[in-house]
Amino acid sequence: MEQITSWVAPIATIAGVLITASNLGARITGYGFIIFTIGSINWTLLGIATDQPALIWTNLLLTGLNIFGIWRWLGRQSRMESGARTAAEQSSEKPGESLFPVSLLGKAKVVCRGEEIGSCIDAMAGCRSGRIAYVVVSEGGVAGVGETLRRLPWDEAWVQDERLETGLDSSRFCALDPIAPDQWPAR
Repeated sequence: MEQITSWVAPIATIAGVLITASNLGARITGYGFIIFTIGSINWTLLGIATDQPALIWTNLLLTGLNIFGIWRWLGRQSRMESGARTAAEQSSEKPGESLFPVSLLGKAKVVCRGEEIGSCIDAMAGCRSGRIAYVVVSEGGVAGVGETLRRLPWDEAWVQDERLETGLDSSRFCALDPIAPDQWPAR
């Protein structure tokens, strides 16, 4: 038993860290916390088998925190995303403009005339009007390393099927000035 837990504990912990750090959405983050829980339970068992009280108590506490993470990301957050998705779907059947959840602007794929060119990472909006001025699009790189950020004006973009679409072709998009991660335009 000790041999198995000594392998499962670190593997589950590393996998849980990788999944939650990747920030791939509420559901996947919740699964990361499930894997973290498997790791912390195995660390607790290893602490019991090797008579290490600090390891036992630390991982009992971490198991509780991981259970909170599961509730937060698979319970609460998934319900919130479901509510937003339902409102967006129902709005398309009502008169007037369809709605989309603004949280989409932190994760939507950006598509130029059918070609995926990057991911939306955030948006800037007016404090009083609430109107979106521009979105920041990340292109290239791996997990944020080597990416290029570009300011895409909102009047060149629209939301379609949980994607951010633009009428710009890829060469016009690539001609948009890159922006520094810590120096976004004020206008």
